[in-house]
Amino acid sequence: MSANSNVPRAVVEHLVREQVYRSMGLDLPSSAAAPNALVVNVSARHCHLSQSTVEALFGPGHQLTPMKWLYQDGQFAAKETVTLVGPRSRVISNLRILGPCRDFDQVELAYTDAIALGFNIPIKMSGDIAGTPGAMLMGPNGFHEMPEGIIRAMPHVHMHPDDAGYYGVQHKDVMRMKVHGECPVTFDNIIVRVDESFKLEVHIDTDEGNACGLKPDTFCELIK
Repeated sequence: MSANSNVPRAVVEHLVREQVYRSMGLDLPSSAAAPNALVVNVSARHCHLSQSTVEALFGPGHQLTPMKWLYQDGQFAAKETVTLVGPRSRVISNLRILGPCRDFDQVELAYTDAIALGFNIPIKMSGDIAGTPGAMLMGPNGFHEMPEGIIRAMPHVHMHPDDAGYYGVQHKDVMRMKVHGECPVTFDNIIVRVDESFKLEVHIDTDEGNACGLKPDTFCELIK
């Protein structure tokens, strides 16, 4: 599967809007003048694992198998899933692994997931796992005890430096995002993450996406 085989609707609309305004000799509105279209995606519960943890759960030498390429280049949802065991011995089965492997293990849950499992987990930026709860992971080849790494991910926006320059922000700055539509909501604490490899994309979790009724055609805008 090609990473570009499913172009998000927001990107298509952005390109069309830009061409229409230019052909009519009109000044571009702010949404069309931005260097890239804003894509907002709901990030369902998932985990990131180290290669050693993958091998502990699936067997020596096992490599993650891409099932679906994600919007960020090189990122994918793997075919492999694990079972997460919470402190009340309640479980989430078929927890999707996202690849490629990282240097640490991290599980990202929504608030309702955490309540169901009996976790009291903090809202953290990805990678900031010090002092967070741990859990047991089960795979077809064995178990792995995570001493820490269970978090609720902060709503965040991935940005290329060109996007950061347009919006006038830097890495780890905080922005707001206005979600329009039938249930308009403004998210006040969108953390900015800037990297040369990133494409402009906001990630919110399933609880947040459901609360604002986010759909593929919902118009969203970033506000400094």
